[in-house]
This record gives sequence, structure tokens and C-alpha cells, in this order.
Amino acid sequence: MMIKEYRICMPLTVDEYQIGQLYMIAKHSDEQSQKGEGVEVVKNEDCYDETHGKGRFTEKRVYLSSRLPYWVQRMVSKVCSYFYVTEKAWNYYPHTITEYTCSFVPKFSIHIETRYENNSGTSENCLGLSEEELQEREVIHQDIVFDEYPEKHYKEAEDPTKFTSKKTGRGPLEAGWREKNRTSNVFI
Repeated sequence: MMIKEYRICMPLTVDEYQIGQLYMIAKHSDEQSQKGEGVEVVKNEDCYDETHGKGRFTEKRVYLSSRLPYWVQRMVSKVCSYFYVTEKAWNYYPHTITEYTCSFVPKFSIHIETRYENNSGTSENCLGLSEEELQEREVIHQDIVFDEYPEKHYKEAEDPTKFTSKKTGRGPLEAGWREKNRTSNVFI
């Protein structure tokens, strides 16, 4: 098993992040839904965990058949009529657990635990890993302002080096922004 911990700082509080996260999930689901494909909500119900307390469980299917290369579509169509990824999420905000499985390769899965904290990435074990897991873990610091990403995903209106929030007055972000602004940190 591979353990990677991504530390992603945001220029907002954990409470502000939660509002933005809910908006972006809805926006992404809408953007990805087309031609009978997209996101199907299978379950959306309350849940409870001894450690994390009350939460929300969702199960979604993300249909992807038409987004695959043609040769993969042909291969998949011989085995199943639709290719989809199942997402099961237990949201005990500020802690979430998400599992992904694939209809075409059912033994393959991805398990993600996420923790949101009001700091700039300084918690050393916020996910409660064992000593053995801490030794195996690779920590990756993501910088939402200066890390490079594919040009096809660039939207000037969302560029943190150009955007200023009308509501909070924060932005645009510059070098050293993590130290200058109150930040929340996402540990994945």
C-alpha cells in the first residue's frame, strides 16, 4: 500500500472552505453531466461513527464511458454496458473518508482520508497514522498559487494571482501568501 499525504493550504478558514467545497462539488457534477452520463447519486443519508460522530454518507456513480479512448470503449463494451467509478464518502466534516472503486476492475480501489485544519500545513500527524505508516508516508506540499498545472485547466477568473474576493477583500495572492494570510490546510 502506498501512503501519500498532500498538504494543500487555502487562503480561507475551514468554515469558509466547507461552503466553497459544497459549491464546487455541485458545479463539478453539473459540468460533468451530459448525454446521459455524469453523476448519479445512489445514496445520500445520515451516518454515525464512534470516532467521528454524526456525518453524511453518499454513494455516487460517475459514468465515464464516452470519455475513454475509443479502443478502451470497445474493450469495456464487451464486458459491461457502462463504465463507471463508484464513490462512497463518509463526511464527518472536518474529517472525510472517501473510497473509489471501478466497475471494470472491481478489485482496484482508492481509499482517501481528508482532514481540514486552520493552520498552514504544520500538523505532523493529523490523520492519526501509526509509527509504521508515518515511516512509509510521503508528504507533498501543494501550492495553489505557484505550482504548475496543465494549461487546459487554466481559467483566468479563478487565477489566485489575479483574483480578489469582493466579499472578504483577500487577494490577489503573492509570494509568501501562506505566512501573511489566515489559512486552512487540507490534509489528504
